[in-house]
Amino acid sequence: MNEVLKFLKENPIFYLATVDGDIPKVRPFGFVMDFEGKLHFCTNNQKDVYKQLKANPHFEVCTTSQTGEWLRLKGKAVFNTSKQTKQAALDAMPRLANMYSVDDSIFELFYIENAEATFQDMKGNSRTIKL
Repeated sequence: MNEVLKFLKENPIFYLATVDGDIPKVRPFGFVMDFEGKLHFCTNNQKDVYKQLKANPHFEVCTTSQTGEWLRLKGKAVFNTSKQTKQAALDAMPRLANMYSVDDSIFELFYIENAEATFQDMKGNSRTIKL
């Protein structure tokens, strides 16, 4: 997990894909943290991404480094919103406080379950790890 977290933090704009019915939807994300040994992401429960993850929790994240190595991370979203996870997220990325607070009703956190991460480089070298 640490290698995946490091890669995502070093490449802080990554793309999260869901499905809306049978239509793929991709959007940029920029927050990830380790909370109690699990990779957590955050969103707003008023957004389509939240509704899509509730309807079908399977998602995928993808990003590329400046050296051309890329990461594909797939798994299942498990919502884990509490005052503790909200505070940990605000501590990890203080600028989230411009949008959210520990006591608001829209701030949501989820972790990835049954995660599989694939790293690949431009030469086609690939390795997959389970988290």
